[in-house]
Amino acid sequence: MASPLRVRRVAEQAKKELGDILRTLKDPRIGFVTVTDVEVSNDLSHLKIFVSVYGDQEARQQSLEGLQAAKGLIRSELGRRIRLRMTPEIEFRLDTSLDRGARIDQLLAEIRSEGQAKEP
Repeated sequence: MASPLRVRRVAEQAKKELGDILRTLKDPRIGFVTVTDVEVSNDLSHLKIFVSVYGDQEARQQSLEGLQAAKGLIRSELGRRIRLRMTPEIEFRLDTSLDRGARIDQLLAEIRSEGQAKEP
């Protein structure tokens, strides 16, 4: 079991390195992908990689499929860049927090415009 500080440091280093690794991938299915967060298990054996993909739902799905297909390459490259006893298993998850934030902003703007329309 690693200390919380070590887990946090590994997560930050993995996030940085994954950003570099994803830029070098040549798979045409992988569009504009940004690593938004990385969660590391306490024993440093698993990484949950949260990615944000620019585009519609189809582009997001294709990018996730491309990332899943390149998982072995990404994991081996990450293992070379981050020195750990055991290279962690990786799992990609779509980060939808940006979409939720945009939807909330839209709803707030609608409420404001309705409130201004009702004022005399």
